[in-house]
Amino acid sequence: MEEERVSKIMARRGLCSRREAERYMAEGRVRVNGVLITEQGTKVPLNAKIDFDSAKLQRVTVALHKPLGIISNLPQKGYREAKELITPENRYDRGEPIDPDSLHVVGRLDINSKGLLLLSSDGRIAQTIIAADSEVEKEYIVRFAHPISDRAMDKLRFGLRLDGVLLKRAEVERSGDLAISMVLREGKNRQIRRMCEQLGLEITSLKRVRIGNIQLGSLPVGKWMVVSYKE
Repeated sequence: MEEERVSKIMARRGLCSRREAERYMAEGRVRVNGVLITEQGTKVPLNAKIDFDSAKLQRVTVALHKPLGIISNLPQKGYREAKELITPENRYDRGEPIDPDSLHVVGRLDINSKGLLLLSSDGRIAQTIIAADSEVEKEYIVRFAHPISDRAMDKLRFGLRLDGVLLKRAEVERSGDLAISMVLREGKNRQIRRMCEQLGLEITSLKRVRIGNIQLGSLPVGKWMVVSYKE
């Protein structure tokens, strides 16, 4: 089974940055499959269970209405990163100051999609939402260039495969002649776009409106607020 450095896996899962992970290991606060890890270069299987003591950390989760053209968490030349929008000027609610450097994106939203994006300093929430076996619901509104057939609706609900794996059943309902609401319980890379490509459906707009109990609601584009995620 493929292995990778613990710090890199923790950063990819949104638990913390690689530098923070190395510090936690040095402090004896990281366990992999129940085993204490203190060596920074330790490699483990990609699907290993990682736990760390974050009791001393500020635990906060924010909801951002990500605009089009903003990348989630992989820096690209010429594009702004979602975390750059977490500023006092863009805050929609009131409260204690938030350090954006402590936040990590929980679940990607591609550059051509908009809507709800969660950022959190609480590694437990990241694990709950983006773990390989997570069944946390993510709801989207998808708009098309042309009307969608009943057959295509049925295929979106169940029966399609990505990377050779049968997808979990999705909830799909019409939302007008050219739009549907879609609820997924998994989060493969560009899943909805790839599903629609298989069926020859042309997407004109893809917007995420809910993750678990967190609703996008009336949060304006580009604004953010502190939220409480409940499992």
